[in-house]
Amino acid sequence: MIEIHLDSTPNQKLYFASDFHLGTPNHEASRKREDKIIRWLDSIKHDASAIFLLGDIFDFWYEYSKVIPKGFARFQGKIAELTDSGIQVILFTGNHDLWMKDYLSQELGVIIYHEKAALLIGESKLMIGHGDGLGPGDKKYKILKWLFKNSLLQWAFSRIHPNFALKLAHAWSKKSRISGSAYEDHSFHEEEYLFQFCKATEEHNHFDFYLFGHRHLQLNMAVNDSSRYINLGEWVHHSRYATFSNGNLELIDFEA
Repeated sequence: MIEIHLDSTPNQKLYFASDFHLGTPNHEASRKREDKIIRWLDSIKHDASAIFLLGDIFDFWYEYSKVIPKGFARFQGKIAELTDSGIQVILFTGNHDLWMKDYLSQELGVIIYHEKAALLIGESKLMIGHGDGLGPGDKKYKILKWLFKNSLLQWAFSRIHPNFALKLAHAWSKKSRISGSAYEDHSFHEEEYLFQFCKATEEHNHFDFYLFGHRHLQLNMAVNDSSRYINLGEWVHHSRYATFSNGNLELIDFEA
């Protein structure tokens, strides 16, 4: 597992958000959400030392060698402004944008990870990532993820003209549960499979916090007496984010 080491300084603030799903369900709604995300980024840039985006930032993203999906220019411009000012922006790919390559790194200065990571800051230890494919169950998706990450299949998809390929991909993406009505189900409790992953991990490796997205559920669950599982939910129907400072994690609803 990747380890990210950050120097611990008093009052240092880290920010976490996930599942913006920019592009869904239509241009008008996505644009309003993009403006909201930019307002959030403007509200935190005065004290943020690093911003972690935990996947599915775009509802669909695929990079050809010379082509990227159009749109999201304001969001990308804001990210470039933040990195130019010295704020680290670290992005974890999700199941909707796992085909991200080097465009955001080269053009915007974003640090990209494709797997979960251990974030070590001072005495605190966090596991962070998108969360897809972790824990028991969800076998259908795990097979799909393996196919999507297959280099030969990616090469074949890249041979399709972008106009057709992106239309096909967006049609697939619209079937995602995020495009439908608000998804608010609190019946998972300890059966929630990311929670089960956290419990299993704690048996051999301790983390103070497990911080994921993907599930579109706003969860804050005790794994044991000294560890918590946090799921940030999504920004299509909600807008929750987390801050971490001086060993403490706080969950905040932006423009609630």
